[in-house]
Amino acid sequence: MLAQNKQVTHQQLIWLGYHNTVEWHSGWSVNSEIEERRYFNPDKQHQFLVRSQLKYTLGASWSVAAGLAYFLQSPQNPKATETLVVPELRPHLQLDYRQQIHKLTITHRYRAEKRFFRNVVNEELTKGYNSNYRFRYRIGLELPVANIKQQPLKLKINDEIMFNAGKRIANNSFDQNRIYGGLNYTLNQQVTVEAGYLKWFQQRASGFEYYDRDIVRLVVTHNISVKSKKNEDN
Repeated sequence: MLAQNKQVTHQQLIWLGYHNTVEWHSGWSVNSEIEERRYFNPDKQHQFLVRSQLKYTLGASWSVAAGLAYFLQSPQNPKATETLVVPELRPHLQLDYRQQIHKLTITHRYRAEKRFFRNVVNEELTKGYNSNYRFRYRIGLELPVANIKQQPLKLKINDEIMFNAGKRIANNSFDQNRIYGGLNYTLNQQVTVEAGYLKWFQQRASGFEYYDRDIVRLVVTHNISVKSKKNEDN
């Protein structure tokens, strides 16, 4: 069989998100995300997701989490005539580690996912799911660059690589790489806003087709504490 020439599809998107963290007990929190991901031209939905996880802080540096995401995946071509939206369920386990070197914070995130895709036959949803595993590692840098109205403005840079595994994976054990740079500003003790640019390079199931995506990302994060005074004292 002759090797296929590499084919790259370029796309532009915008991601809009609302994230929150609810601290409800010493060391325990619930992190949730809602994101709308859209193509630029034409303006069509690419993905919609809701994700939530229960997180426990082991100490100053380590934390563990378990969670579930629900995705709605629209066609990968924004100009496609079909309109089928495919649901995906995605439970995950996660381990985080933070290193502090003077003002620089280095973050490491390890995540293992089981991805359940709704079965599709003849462009219609059918009963049941097919699945595979995905393993992700992200390294990030956070550095305060200024104070505006006595609130910190941080530069954030990270790189995440992902690999697929499972009996259905034949040609794309490498899944994707995401490189991100952005600015994070704390409005007050509860709310931060972040704007940045994400380069998303992904290998498709064929092994020779790729997506090269340029993404503008805007996220509002809301921190909510419901810890009682007794829990804080403990």
